[in-house]
Amino acid sequence: MRERDNLLALSELPIDWFGMIFYAKSPRAVEESLAEWLEAQEEALAGKQRVGVFVNAEIEEVLNAVHDYRLHLVQLHGEESPEYCQLLRTLMESTSMRKAKLIKAFRVGEGFDFKRVHRYSAHCAYFLFDTLGKNYGGTGQQFNWELLQQYDGVTPFLLSGGIGPEDAGAVRSFQHPQLYGIDLNSKFETAPGQKDIASLQAFVDAIRK
Repeated sequence: MRERDNLLALSELPIDWFGMIFYAKSPRAVEESLAEWLEAQEEALAGKQRVGVFVNAEIEEVLNAVHDYRLHLVQLHGEESPEYCQLLRTLMESTSMRKAKLIKAFRVGEGFDFKRVHRYSAHCAYFLFDTLGKNYGGTGQQFNWELLQQYDGVTPFLLSGGIGPEDAGAVRSFQHPQLYGIDLNSKFETAPGQKDIASLQAFVDAIRK
């Protein structure tokens, strides 16, 4: 999310989190001016937690964004190591700066080794499983969700990757003890960063029946 009117419209929906991209190469990257606007809209956006999405960012950049945009969660979508996550978490917890929980994203394809995610469990509150692609960021395509049955960790995860309005039934049918939430993005857009509010409302209504 990055468009002001779109964010205000989203605030009326029964969703829990909204994301902002802090990756300059993304067509959805937020502008610096959004931070001041968000501060002024604190009451209107109350109850919605803010997720900042980063790709191989310098730790100082992440810390500054957590403070300036008042982020509740940080999603790491690059090649960040467990040591990177540990340092980032330690710095947030040992200073007076704003603290945010960590989400580590993994791009899943055939042959993905789910054992590699366990090294992140001590430092991350959540995982996110997305579709494997050539570039960082979403592909707009789904991966084989059955692969997630190989995940036997205790860290809750978000299901991501090409989920669209027609997938409400499949989402409701998918079962995993650590499934925590659903990440919705490009399939609900009319343009990069511009969400179709009516389509989101219909989808949320369908999976919350």
